[in-house]
Order: sequence, then C-alpha cells, then structure tokens
Amino acid sequence: WQGVLGLARRPELFLMVGDNVYGDIKSPDGAELIAAYREQGSQPELAAVRAAVPFLATWDDHDYGGNDAGATYEHRVLAARLFHEFWQKHPERPVEQGIHYARTFGPPGQRVQIIMLDTRSFRSDLVKKTDAFPHWGKYEPIAEAQRTMLGETQWTWLEQKLREPAQIRIVVSSVQVLAEGHGFERWGNLPLERERLAKLIEATGAGGTILVSGDRHIGAMYTRTLPNGQLLAEMTTSSLNRAYGPSKDARTPELVSALIHQENFGLVDIDWQGAKLLLSLNGIDGGRLEAIELDFDAIGVVR
Repeated sequence: WQGVLGLARRPELFLMVGDNVYGDIKSPDGAELIAAYREQGSQPELAAVRAAVPFLATWDDHDYGGNDAGATYEHRVLAARLFHEFWQKHPERPVEQGIHYARTFGPPGQRVQIIMLDTRSFRSDLVKKTDAFPHWGKYEPIAEAQRTMLGETQWTWLEQKLREPAQIRIVVSSVQVLAEGHGFERWGNLPLERERLAKLIEATGAGGTILVSGDRHIGAMYTRTLPNGQLLAEMTTSSLNRAYGPSKDARTPELVSALIHQENFGLVDIDWQGAKLLLSLNGIDGGRLEAIELDFDAIGVVR
C-alpha cells in the first residue's frame, strides 16, 4: 500500500477486483469468511489507503466463499451480505440478485464509467479439461448456449449501462476475458459468452472500453481488435501482495506483454489533452514493470 500512496500522482480511485480476502467457507455459519474480513479490517495499511483514496470493489471466488464457485454455491447470499458490510456499499438490489453495479465520474466530455461485473452469482458450471486441451489448467472451453457467465438479468443491465454516455469505460471482470493460453477460470471457458460481450460492446457503440481483471496471480496485457476496428485492451493485475512464481501460460496472440509474477497493481492513467490512455503494471515499490499506451482513436473514444 505504501507503493500506491507513494506515487507522484495519487490515484483518484482504487478498484478491488476480487479475491480481496481469502475466506473459503468450510463451516455452516461461514466462520472462515467472517474471520477473513475481520483480519482484513484490522490492517492499518489498508485503513490508511481507504482514508486517502475512494474504493470500489467486486468479488472473485475466494471472497465469494468457494474456490471456482458459481451459481450453485450454497453460501452466496451470506457472502454477498458480508461483502456489502465490509465495503460499505449499499446494495442496489436484494443481495441474492447479484452484486454488479456501475458508477460514472467526471464532467461531460471527460466521463469515466466504471462497470463492476459479478462473474460468480450466475455463472454456469465449467467443464474439466481433457487431454485434448493443449494448455495447463483445470478447464476447457464448452460452446453451449445455455451456459452463462453473467445471467440474462445482468446481461440486460450491462447493455443499458454500455449505452449510457461516457468517453472511457472500465469494465471490471474478476476473471480474465481475452486470455487464451491457460485452462484456469476465464471467459474463454464459455466462448459464446465472450463473443456476446465483444458483440455487445460493438453494438452499443461503447467506445473507449478497457477491460480490467485479476485472479491469476500474474499481471499482463492483452488486446483484441473488434470487427469495427475498435481495439479492445485488457489489463490483468494480480496479486497485490502475494507473488506466486513464474506463469506457464502459453504465449498466444492476444498476449502483448511479459507475464509479471511479482506483486503488482495496475494503473489506468487518462491523458485527456493528449487523447491517450496508459495502462501500466506497477511493482510493490510503485515502480513501473510493464505498460501499453492506447490512443483514443484506436480504442474508439466518442468525444
């Protein structure tokens, strides 16, 4: 956290993109997740940065309460209640209906929309990988129309949000969207859902969309060009405080950076006058480890 607060320009907003605590539930009353939040809340470094910088948060599996868990997870309502209590966010709907939400900041012409997706509450079961799948990991793609990442209600909500006016949109998915070189949790395990997301961004005219993800204990940059020519970039940033070791992800075409396994946090730095945006991964001391620069025209910013 000292690396975050020690930056030359203090961030205007910090996004917690999931696995914010590790509290996998083993007990009927959720004691493990309750204890994890209690321990997190006692950390003076976190308290200091929360006092200095506004926070938005979503969850991933370990603050959802179950490793790789999805819609059938039995403790998801309890986990949602604990999530809202810790992050002091008033639910926009009953907690059993998902924790997704969006916020927009800035004046007209410089609006930044943050969309925090819920990739847990409605996600269908994944399929364990077979010998035919070429990459390391646990799962392989399954192209079945009935399987979902977001659920129909959240898909409808997302379309509405993408149609709202904004110049830059940061869409936060706890799990990776564009990555292909592994078989762990990712949108690529449900390829029809990933294509639906790409088509929705294009159909709604949601220019300036950037994807941010976590989960993988690595940091990396990915890009894909949509059929309309709009560049869609993704920054994966994790872990903030627990290095895991070199990644064995395959170097597939969408990966456009090194795979950073040191502790890292991501920065989205918007240069309105220069009409460009910098995505960077920064180390535990705040120093830059990797970065890509994106022109507004390339990512389809509507001004």
